[in-house]
Order: sequence, then C-alpha cells, then structure tokens
Amino acid sequence: MGEYSEMVVQFFLENQGQLYDEPVAETYEEAEIFLEENFAVVLNSLKECKEYLEDMGIDVVGLSNDELREMDEVFALPNGQFLMFDC
Repeated sequence: MGEYSEMVVQFFLENQGQLYDEPVAETYEEAEIFLEENFAVVLNSLKECKEYLEDMGIDVVGLSNDELREMDEVFALPNGQFLMFDC
C-alpha cells in the first residue's frame, strides 16, 4: 500500500458519495484498499484526464473541461490534481 497520498485517500473517503450511493469504505484503510483495487489514478491536469479517457477508448472529442469536471468518476482534489476511476 501507500500508492496514494494521505490527502487523496482522505478526500475520497469524505467524498465517495459523488460516485457511490452507499459508502464503499468506512475507514481510511478501507478507502486506500478500495482505491488500489479499483485502479484509481491521480492525474495532474484536465488534459491528462482527457488523455487517460482516450487511452481507455472513450471518445472525448468535443468534451469541455466543465463537462469533464462534472463526470462522477472525476474527483477534483484540493491541490489541483484529479482522482479518476475507470468509466
């Protein structure tokens, strides 16, 4: 473990309702394991988020930055980075 910073894990733990109707993690440790098991990635910019989606085979042509930010799978982190899950 330890792939994600403390800030990322804590942010996901506190904001998991953005993506899931019911909690998937109750503790910090459960949140960290969930992130690892679901191959969540931390990206530095919206441009990187679009490239990641393209690599996943998702058509992002015409997708605005605002639309990208509104995706449930995209968590805007307090430090300006983005936590993403596979769509």
